[in-house]
Amino acid sequence: MIDKLLIEAQLAGILVVEERDFHVIFKNNKLKGLYFDNVIALNNRAITTKTEWVCIFAEELGHHYTSYGNILDIKGIPSRKQEKRARNWGYEKLVSLQGLIEACEEGARNRYEIADFLNVTEEYIDESIKHYSEKYGQSKEIGNHIIYFDPLRIFKSFE
Repeated sequence: MIDKLLIEAQLAGILVVEERDFHVIFKNNKLKGLYFDNVIALNNRAITTKTEWVCIFAEELGHHYTSYGNILDIKGIPSRKQEKRARNWGYEKLVSLQGLIEACEEGARNRYEIADFLNVTEEYIDESIKHYSEKYGQSKEIGNHIIYFDPLRIFKSFE
């Protein structure tokens, strides 16, 4: 998935920078990623695994497609809405409903196994499921499958 995201960023004209000294730029070494003016900067000191890197990268790429202006101050409602749109874009990119079905069909039976199959963190799975629940309610029918979000269960229809 890393390669697909990097290619998508390249095709969109986005420069990806992995920064080890984020505090020099932002004075906040806890910030894991930032998108600004066709540049995604990722803080390698704050990101601990490649799996987490992919999740942060997807959100920052989501900012390219969904955000505008400076939203570093997330106290304002418009900034929080843009942040949520970018996160939701990332959730749908990395943890698609079809991806959940495929994970189940390949034998994934819990959130750890689903996260492993989709190459995301368990927290990202939880946040993605919460997003889908907010978007669709208790369940969503996809083809001959129905996905229940809380708790996460996927059933196949045998009609």
